[in-house]
Amino acid sequence: MDVNKQIVQATWIGIIANIILTLLKGAFGFIANSKALLADALHSASDIVGSVVILFGVKVAIKPPDEEHPYGHGKAETIASIIVAFLLILVGVEITISAIKSMFQGNVAIPKMSALIIIAISIVAKEALFQYKYRLGKRVNSIALISEAWHHRSDAFSSIAALIGIAATLIGNHYDISFLLYADAVASIAVAAIVIRMGYALAKESSIMMMEQVLDEQQIAQFEQTITGVAGVRKVDKVYARTHGRYVVLDVRLSVDANLTVEEGHMISKQVKRSLITNHNNIQDAIIHLNPYATCSEDIACKLV
Repeated sequence: MDVNKQIVQATWIGIIANIILTLLKGAFGFIANSKALLADALHSASDIVGSVVILFGVKVAIKPPDEEHPYGHGKAETIASIIVAFLLILVGVEITISAIKSMFQGNVAIPKMSALIIIAISIVAKEALFQYKYRLGKRVNSIALISEAWHHRSDAFSSIAALIGIAATLIGNHYDISFLLYADAVASIAVAAIVIRMGYALAKESSIMMMEQVLDEQQIAQFEQTITGVAGVRKVDKVYARTHGRYVVLDVRLSVDANLTVEEGHMISKQVKRSLITNHNNIQDAIIHLNPYATCSEDIACKLV
């Protein structure tokens, strides 16, 4: 299956799963009288919005290059990831405010046992979604899909916090331990802290990609090895590699025999570009600049490099 189709399919699976989980958590949150479960339902609802944003970003990102976007639309995925990150932070803040208000107002809610069952189902489902999307995102190098996977993982973590809080509140009510009665509200604050932390981490990673981070020397060395394997390349002078969404754009400066014709040099540059794109799936484009090959004893020629 095409890479972009796999990403879209994975996103739709996430949307459908989140709709089901949000409805379950929301309904049982009211029925079971659990603030932690309601907070978790709100988190799952934010997952739906996040998945829709990711879906839109992916659909824009797969559009071919045009006059206004000669390097393609790959950054649309990164922008979508940043939106999801800030959405996580916003949801976390809202959950915190709601929980603190309920504690200061003395609104102690005793959840029912059914809340634990729904939370357990949610943990299993969310971890399964995380594993599926994270592995696929790594394989196809999609920052948007990876960010969505971490959104699912944060939901799984928040569900664990809610599970502990609900269980503690039930124990406190059964054995008449007063401070445990607030465990459900405290758990919702723990949920919020996890959500905010995940959002910050995603925002940081996406921002780095948005600013077109330069690849490290080890990664560039792989590209240089591919270039030197092309017939006619005498020397790789410099390779600049920067991220563009889930793709990489290269600016290559290499030396060829100074006695070659313009057409011969052009054919070498075309072969270098073709070889790079063929051997490295993450390379979207490569700009090749040719220099006349010279030894360093030839000062004038060396200055041209």
